[in-house]
Amino acid sequence: MASALCYLCFDVWLVQEAAAEAGLPVVILDRPNPITGERVEGNLVETECASFVGIHPLPIRHGLTIGELGRVFAVDRGWAQPLVVPMRGWRRGAWFDQTGLPWVLPSPNLPMLESVTRYPGTCLVEGADLSEGRGTTRPFELIGAPWIDPFRMARELAARGLPGVAFRPTWFTPTFSKHQSVCCGGVQIHVLDRAMLRPVALGIHLLHALRSHGPVDFAWREAANGTCFVDRLLGSDQPRRQLDAGAPAEDVLLSWDTQATSFEERTQVHRLYE
Repeated sequence: MASALCYLCFDVWLVQEAAAEAGLPVVILDRPNPITGERVEGNLVETECASFVGIHPLPIRHGLTIGELGRVFAVDRGWAQPLVVPMRGWRRGAWFDQTGLPWVLPSPNLPMLESVTRYPGTCLVEGADLSEGRGTTRPFELIGAPWIDPFRMARELAARGLPGVAFRPTWFTPTFSKHQSVCCGGVQIHVLDRAMLRPVALGIHLLHALRSHGPVDFAWREAANGTCFVDRLLGSDQPRRQLDAGAPAEDVLLSWDTQATSFEERTQVHRLYE
């Protein structure tokens, strides 16, 4: 869940925590959720896997604005409710390019709305020794590694019939980050229908396909303390353990719709916009 977008969410969490300790009020000037506030996807962060990139039990795609998140954080943590200054004219189903507002990069590696549209899923590739396209002009759109056969990988992913997305075989050479200056085979992920796309499921299918494609070369990135970084991104070690045991992507995703629906129902009262 790591990115400038998620850091913004958890910056709010940390500000509220510090304000609660100091007995100070919090005012949040609300902003749009760039990929709409209609969809909730993913599993919830487990306490034992909480970190700065996943500090609260949220699904990867939470469907809330930062003001609404602040209201949820306050109730869950027993803090005073923040004063949220709401937006005028925003609808839950609006994508950022439908707001009339100029796009401001939340991160150098999220240059376009299209980058953010894929990000809830392709960010999971950061947890493995694979390039997620950092060091190219298409971060989180180009996915690959030196040992990947791009044509075989594109066929394998296309055969899964994932909605709203297509995969083009490609080669790319990152100028920095993982596999710097090394030619990588992989895929370019094209979003054909963003309303149909389920980016979180896409991310799990990517990890499953990439791991199956090169079981000897594929490796999880380890943090300094020996834990796997993907566990922090997902807020749980269960998905990694399932993939390592050979479980299909569908089995990993099996309970996630239930978790997402439960979160959506629980936080309905904190939503400020129709």
